[in-house]
Amino acid sequence: MNTVISWLALPLGYIMQWCYTLLNNYGLAIILFTLLTKIVQLPLNIWIQFNSIKMVRIQPEINRIKVKFFGDANTIAEEESKMYKREKYNPFLTLIPLLVQVVLLLGVVAVIYKPFNYLLHFDPSVISQIEEISRAFNHLSADASNVQLAAFQNIVAGDVAPYAAIDGNILAQISSLNFTFLGIDLCMVPSEILSAIPLLALGAPIVAGISAWLLCFCQNASNVLQAEQGKFNQYGLMILSVLLSLYLGYFVPLGIALYWIFSNLFSIAQLYILNYFIPPKKYVDYEELEESRAELAKLKESAKQTKQTPEEKKREKADYKKFFSVANKHIVFYSEKSGFYKYYDCIIEGLLSKVKMPIHYITNDPNDKIFEMAQTNPYIKPYYIGVRKMITLFMKMDADIVVLTTPDLDRMYLKRSLVRKDIEYIYVPHDPMSMSYSFNDHAFDNFDTIFCSGPHIVKEMRATEKLYNTKEKTMVEYGYPLIEKLCEANAKLEKSQDGKKQILIAPSWQEDNLLDSCIDGLINGLYDDDFRIIVRPHPEYVKRYKSKLDVLIEKYSDKVGEKLVFETDFSSNKSVYTSDLLITDWSGIGPEFAISTLKPVLFINTQPKCENENYEAIGIVPQDIALRDVVGQAIDKEEVKNVRNYALSLLDDNSYSEKLLELRNTYFFNFGSNGKFGVDYIFTRIKENIKK
Repeated sequence: MNTVISWLALPLGYIMQWCYTLLNNYGLAIILFTLLTKIVQLPLNIWIQFNSIKMVRIQPEINRIKVKFFGDANTIAEEESKMYKREKYNPFLTLIPLLVQVVLLLGVVAVIYKPFNYLLHFDPSVISQIEEISRAFNHLSADASNVQLAAFQNIVAGDVAPYAAIDGNILAQISSLNFTFLGIDLCMVPSEILSAIPLLALGAPIVAGISAWLLCFCQNASNVLQAEQGKFNQYGLMILSVLLSLYLGYFVPLGIALYWIFSNLFSIAQLYILNYFIPPKKYVDYEELEESRAELAKLKESAKQTKQTPEEKKREKADYKKFFSVANKHIVFYSEKSGFYKYYDCIIEGLLSKVKMPIHYITNDPNDKIFEMAQTNPYIKPYYIGVRKMITLFMKMDADIVVLTTPDLDRMYLKRSLVRKDIEYIYVPHDPMSMSYSFNDHAFDNFDTIFCSGPHIVKEMRATEKLYNTKEKTMVEYGYPLIEKLCEANAKLEKSQDGKKQILIAPSWQEDNLLDSCIDGLINGLYDDDFRIIVRPHPEYVKRYKSKLDVLIEKYSDKVGEKLVFETDFSSNKSVYTSDLLITDWSGIGPEFAISTLKPVLFINTQPKCENENYEAIGIVPQDIALRDVVGQAIDKEEVKNVRNYALSLLDDNSYSEKLLELRNTYFFNFGSNGKFGVDYIFTRIKENIKK
């Protein structure tokens, strides 16, 4: 290693000697030397700049590879490797500047610690003689690195007696060296002068640390590649650089610290010069980059799951193996969690009433009630598969029909099968509202069949297909069986006999929801003897913002009782369907409440809950907007001060019952059929597949 460093230090020493001869000042020579090294590295850094730009330019494609094969690390690595070869990009090239910096630092350290070797170029025998005297006179160990600097300081200070055996010309050359800069001896080590010159001893590492922090700050903001790194990488590198700089500023001679400080400063200048002449924005589509990053971030959020216990991992492994051990699967249902069975029950029960066949049901929920049902129904075959493992399962799927309520097929983490291309993917609605407004753009492009809740879905889907020139999907006039069950349940509920009108406040959990924007105005405006107010937050709000909710409940603790209730137990929907009026924002509960109870809704115009910014392009007003003034009345937040008047007006309007009953019969396909048309469609498709 010493041999390598000596070969590296030799040319650097000649450059340093030239700088010193030119300026006759060691500090200025170090600064000029540092500048020259940056100039010499400029072609390399230009190359690295283009390589970094290439990396950021292809980052959207990398992000979409991660989206497409999310959860399959091996495939992602293979696809990235193919792309790197195609683009002739080497990710390791970004390490070259760091390696060069380290190599130069080692060389500079050698030059500064050994001026007799690399500045004065004395004969090795002379150097050995001087070093031997220095070790003895200064009581230094055999492996001490500052032997030559100690000898230099002795001779310059006039302590030449120990060096009497050394040729006078040699001593004169040593004495002629000027290792000071601004009156500071650059041979001094801050850690050794702390008690004598504390300001200098502490100031040097602080300035070195600040220069490193400033360089990292500028790189994180303006370096084409570093700016795209995650916060962990950015700040991790910053901390490492600052710590290294503090070390260099405190434990090594001031000359090395001076080199390091100006190396950082010149690197900052070089960064902005390169960005000026080779601007990244000229080559990188940053809008596309942000879009791909958002897709990946949303996918990661969607794929989050509770950490599995060892027992659940073992169970998942067994179920995964069992699922693929079954051949000729005619139909598979996918459920995100236990509560989603309600969207499939009429289909599964209808199919089993026609033919006794295996119903394969995969779920992300280890406690899904489907496992209890399977104990009494041998035709239901449930499998517990966690979210991440589900990604791989979908890519290896082998079945005739896959039914799911999850949108964004093949766009987010659930992909169409890579092993079988003729699977029919059927989307079953878990929301009867607009599919162009409440879901991502292109969320249904990759389905083959859509079970439509009503005519509005058919219009939206056909308009979307025409707009984007996508494949025409099969539209089944399915209806929305869940609303039928809600209507039946509502009819059986006992209504309050105390004469009070019950008002339910049930907001969404999105930004600007009622609890965060105007709950005080609603409670204070409605709190009196005529009403019973029930505040029922969204379950997701309770999970995410429990502390805020606790503060709100405590705030109204003196009013909680007969006239005001905060309901956080969601095991029953009784309070929802026994209420006389619902107040909400953009929650999907609004139309469901109105259609099932035939009672009006007061909507507050908070910030809209829109998942598709391009919804207007299809030319159809979404039902989320259109129904607001059909099933009730929508007011702006500023009108909450008059909420009592609006509530009384809606409660006194007896026309809603008739209007909502008519809407119920026209808004949904085949109301009262309990999903029969969906069952018939799937049964027919299964028979066709069996005949193949």
